[in-house]
Amino acid sequence: MAAHRPNAAAPLLAKLDATATPPAKRNKYPFFCAVLASMTSVLMGYNVAVTSGAQIFMAEDLGMSDAQIEVLSGVINIYSLVGALLAGWTSDRLGRRLTIVLANAFFLVGPLAMALAGGYTLLMVGRFIAGVGVGYALVIAPVYAAEIAPASSRGLLSSLPEIFINTGVMLSYVSNLAFSGLPVHLSWRVMFAAGVVPTVFMAAGVFTMPESPRWLVMKGRVAEAKAVLDKTSDTPAEAEQRLLEIEDVVMDSSGDSGAWKEVATKAGVQRVLATVVTLQFFQQASGIDSVVLYGPRVLAMAGVTSNSLLLSLNILFGVAKVGSILIAMALADRVGRRPLLLVSTSGMTVALLVLGSLFAVFAGAKDNAAVAAVSVVAVMAFVMAFSVGLGPLAWVYSSEILPLRLRGQGAGLGTAMNRIMSGVITMTFISLYQGITMAGAFYLYAAIAAASFVFVYACLPETRGRSLEDMEELFHTK
Repeated sequence: MAAHRPNAAAPLLAKLDATATPPAKRNKYPFFCAVLASMTSVLMGYNVAVTSGAQIFMAEDLGMSDAQIEVLSGVINIYSLVGALLAGWTSDRLGRRLTIVLANAFFLVGPLAMALAGGYTLLMVGRFIAGVGVGYALVIAPVYAAEIAPASSRGLLSSLPEIFINTGVMLSYVSNLAFSGLPVHLSWRVMFAAGVVPTVFMAAGVFTMPESPRWLVMKGRVAEAKAVLDKTSDTPAEAEQRLLEIEDVVMDSSGDSGAWKEVATKAGVQRVLATVVTLQFFQQASGIDSVVLYGPRVLAMAGVTSNSLLLSLNILFGVAKVGSILIAMALADRVGRRPLLLVSTSGMTVALLVLGSLFAVFAGAKDNAAVAAVSVVAVMAFVMAFSVGLGPLAWVYSSEILPLRLRGQGAGLGTAMNRIMSGVITMTFISLYQGITMAGAFYLYAAIAAASFVFVYACLPETRGRSLEDMEELFHTK
């Protein structure tokens, strides 16, 4: 690595630079680029969650059964595996920027097909196309943000996709409420169609941002990479250093017979991939999507009887989720990833235990305002604890620890695990609580959240302030 090349003059030059000039201000340009890339995540969040309200009108208009609604709502996560597994291959060949454009194209065609659908078959086709876009968006947005950002703001910028996903979820709840007054045969169609319009503008905006400097170096376009690094680094010296480190990593990987061969032969690479996959498993297996998609059902069983109040609480949870992610963004580069993850997983465990205990002790209780109020607080606490750590930082941590030569494929594997677990959770939650009671379901999620705390404590070193290429030394993947 370039950071370890002997250079006797470096300490003296660093000292002179430090005394001659004040500390450089953070560069705002990488923030602009990461925001543009992450806007695709708004569409992803919208398309995943819009069925939570649209399903009411779809069932009435098309005569869909509960089983069909449950499959249609959750299967997008399984469909997204196609996009997640293709995203690494696509981004390594077409580039990060064109891959973002491709994701927007899927978000244009899929929801449009659903809005025009006359039956369940075409709805599933549209859901499949949108699901492929979800997989692409989940992989490429955090990878691009991590690769464009200097180390000083990488945690902030890598968290942007997560906050935009949840902004999309919140907008879908608003859309459900806003269009619910339309005739039944139009309401759900307009809900899906509303997500189509922004895709063209977002795809066009992507062309105003630069290509990833790491991808450019991989393709031998070093001069272009240097120009991008000059624009996205805090100082010229940092740009030079980042370029040297990227070139070192690319040179080290140039003699490999294949990126996947390393998985079978290098323990460090195996450890990184296992860390990424396990972290993504815990993010979804702890039950967050049960609350996101079935929150009104959970609270109705806890004693909240007003439909308008249930819809209002759904939006409130969305606002709390976004606000907590903003806190995580502000703190990730100040206090570090590890402390936030530990606070998050411990808070999730406590909130889930409280929620499970309420259902265990007061099962069947009706018109109990106190139980309903505490349940709302417990759900809110769970959502906020998840969103201040495990939600956004699972993506940040996964993106930054993967070695360059495996970043696309590794991110794809992690996203595949994330989507599989999300699909399993959302397509089995009703059956789960009917089988082991609502209390048993939340106790199960609490046990998984507790296990995630142990995993973070035992297996995840701090990565704050390290360059992406520095991770090769930390995880022994060089």
